Amino acid sequence: MKSVWIVDDDDSIRWVLEKAIDREHMPYKSFSSGAEVLNALENEQPRVLISDIRMPGVSGLDLLQDVKSRFPALPIIIMTAHADLESAVSAYQGGAFEYLAKPFDISEAVDLIRRAMKESEEKEREEPVSATAPEILGKAPAMQEVFRAIGKLSHSSAMVLITGESGTGKELVARALHQHSQRKKHPFIALNMAAIPRDLLESELFGHERGAFTGAQALRRGRFEQAEGGTLFLDEIGDMPLDLQTRLLRVLSDGHFYRVGGNQSIKTDVRVIAATHQDLEQQVKEGSFREDLFHRLNVIRLRLPSLSERKEDMPILIRHFLAQSAKQLGVEPKRLSDDALAFLMQCELHGNVRQLENLCYWFTVMVPGQLVEIKDMPQDLLKKSVSQHDNTTDVHQPWDAFLEKEVSQRLEKGENSLMGIFSRRFETVMIQAALRHTKGRKNEAAGLLGIGRNTITRKIQELGIAEENSD
Repeated sequence: MKSVWIVDDDDSIRWVLEKAIDREHMPYKSFSSGAEVLNALENEQPRVLISDIRMPGVSGLDLLQDVKSRFPALPIIIMTAHADLESAVSAYQGGAFEYLAKPFDISEAVDLIRRAMKESEEKEREEPVSATAPEILGKAPAMQEVFRAIGKLSHSSAMVLITGESGTGKELVARALHQHSQRKKHPFIALNMAAIPRDLLESELFGHERGAFTGAQALRRGRFEQAEGGTLFLDEIGDMPLDLQTRLLRVLSDGHFYRVGGNQSIKTDVRVIAATHQDLEQQVKEGSFREDLFHRLNVIRLRLPSLSERKEDMPILIRHFLAQSAKQLGVEPKRLSDDALAFLMQCELHGNVRQLENLCYWFTVMVPGQLVEIKDMPQDLLKKSVSQHDNTTDVHQPWDAFLEKEVSQRLEKGENSLMGIFSRRFETVMIQAALRHTKGRKNEAAGLLGIGRNTITRKIQELGIAEENSD
């Protein structure tokens, strides 16, 4: 079994960590210098390395750099009595799992070591991320329908209207429709109606002649000309002004347009794909969207499911986005613990896939180490989850948030001795759950909990836990 390696030139620090780790029944080895560690690495590899940052000879940062180059997946915890910004930044930039400032709380240090061990073990079991990912990911039935539609449209130049909530990937689908069409060798040009000032939209779409208006110092080709022979993607089509809708309808009807300020008709061969998160039928009823343009665009309707309709796709999406953001930042991909994944899957992500992608980037930048736990989630997400489930007992909620809430309520009522009360409850729940899982086998339950046989026997007696079918 791989062990925890401790390296520090301070005998007292090594002694304290050795005793604490030994009490937790974790194997360990100690070294007084970085050079000793480098020599030992020729024959074996630790599960976790915890190192001082300033040591004679090979420093902690030098050791971090050397070990990470040889064993990128090995979690390394850096300790220092010089808690300054430069040391922290250097440690994290070097790939440290976590930065531990001296003097540290020994229980927090042990928790950190356990977390690093758990991550290291899970990383060994995890399948490698595929080097090549498909352009659109999804196994959910709703996404399979989208894939089938893209396949059916691969030999067609029909206009397509893509609908769905913001962040569901409408542009990604539009690009896939283009890439799998006979126009793929020609340009794919995208224009977001909501992102361009209204007075510039006409020029953006159709271009302008020199001198057409103040500032038009040269002829400019619009998006229709830029997309000639290919695909023009008009995103957020519901935000297009009515007067411009009339011009667009004319182009779609006869395939001709005029540049702003021009008098020469220009013929265009472009496939138009439009997208919106708005209810165009309702806009037609309200008079803010032309009915004839709606019917012209709505030849083929392709609705994209929200993330809540394809929860089963979240694990593969998360892995993909974590790998993608890690590649962008030049670091190793993070991973979500089972609890963190379950928590995230029950969150309401109104930003859909785009919000999930942004979250994965946040994890990559902000979470220490490689394993993302529930407590690492952004605070606003944790608070929303607690708020949404105040009156439920959903097992996927962050239990520590509920614990904090209950403790706060009891403190407000003037209760005391809460540490003893909650410690007993916590130990009781943990041991009862482990015994149920092992069908009463205490040895196995103790191993799963990371405690000794004598300890679990004593706790069962102290806490008055009923034993059934125990060994």
